[in-house]
Amino acid sequence: MELLIFNKDTWQEIVYTIRQNRMRSLMTVFGVFWGIFMLIILIGTGKGLQNGAYSSFESYATNSFFIWARNTTKPYKGFGIGKKFNFTNDDTRVLRTTVPQIKALGPRSRIRGETGFNNVVYKDKTATLTIYGDEPEIRDINLMEITKGRFINRLDIEQKRKVAVIGLESLPLLFTGGQDPIGRYIRISGVEFQVVGVFRLPNKNDDRYEENSKAVFLPLSSFQQTFNWGEIVGWYSVNVKSGYDAEQVKKKVRQILARRHHVAPNDIRAFGSWNMAAEFKKMSDLFTGIRFLIWFVGIFSLLAGIIGISNIMLIVVKERTGEIGIKRALGATPVSIMSQLIFETLILTSLPGYIGLVMGVGVLEIIDRILVFLRTDTQMFENPQVDFYAALATLAVLTLGGVIAGIIPAFRAVQMKPVDALRQ
Repeated sequence: MELLIFNKDTWQEIVYTIRQNRMRSLMTVFGVFWGIFMLIILIGTGKGLQNGAYSSFESYATNSFFIWARNTTKPYKGFGIGKKFNFTNDDTRVLRTTVPQIKALGPRSRIRGETGFNNVVYKDKTATLTIYGDEPEIRDINLMEITKGRFINRLDIEQKRKVAVIGLESLPLLFTGGQDPIGRYIRISGVEFQVVGVFRLPNKNDDRYEENSKAVFLPLSSFQQTFNWGEIVGWYSVNVKSGYDAEQVKKKVRQILARRHHVAPNDIRAFGSWNMAAEFKKMSDLFTGIRFLIWFVGIFSLLAGIIGISNIMLIVVKERTGEIGIKRALGATPVSIMSQLIFETLILTSLPGYIGLVMGVGVLEIIDRILVFLRTDTQMFENPQVDFYAALATLAVLTLGGVIAGIIPAFRAVQMKPVDALRQ
């Protein structure tokens, strides 16, 4: 096979075969080109849709859930319907010690900034910002980047320090002229808090990006003291350890909290919850199905072109019966003849296939650059691309198909006896 590549006569025969039936060869080669081109476009488009959908999960750990308290809907232990209850710091300690499946537990509280009411003040600047009370573990669940300074730490919680971490997009509302906010004091509800860090959220497509990016994080203990919340916790953000089902862990957490607050075990509506892990799994399953459909359609389109190449080679063998007979009579071995025909098939499949692959990747790159140039901000489609291993798999399928397409006509050619071939 290696000698055939450098043989001038081999290339002359391939060119001659193609030129004998230009239109037939062109249409068949185009089938291979179009098959792999469309497969690459489908793979890239599917990846773009997946990236767009997954971007909505970038701000949170995917194996997590959230749970909060609501009014009871069933009587239990002398308490009537509609009983109000709140989570507390004691609940936090119990959950951390009794639920080993929890990787990170984030007790949270929040006061939203009301329109027309400026709740954060720095010198003569005022702003309406959402105030969160959190513990350090929240960063394992609500993903964010600290661009300056640091985040809340455990000492801040224990000592009830008056420190704050503010959002990057809230800086222009309070600090002008590029002032460094680190170390400066802002006033919240009449209490001075020192800014120790600045954060940025990774996902601008999040529905709550505007609210959460213009927010202030305080130590939960300081938040409770400043706003007279006592021991109350607003809700829990929970990140589950790898290998555990978030839904099962959520049920266990709910049972513990129901028992501690005298809520009927079957009063599911007494707790509000949202399972990020379940939503992410639904999305993952959807795109698994989409990828299967893409590969199914793409590969069979590619195989249609390869089958066309095989048919051409069968016709070529029939047209060159006399030539093959002469080669056999002059001492050509069956292996050399089979190698010649298989090599021709590989040329007819690999060359248009490679061109289709390159053009497909090029089209995806152009689309991506257009999206960046137009600054398209959408959750539906983002960064269409082809995985390197997917491209290798496509080339492998194409090469294997080319070999298989050449084997049948090549085997038929060597089965002919030289005398019979010369007679034809």
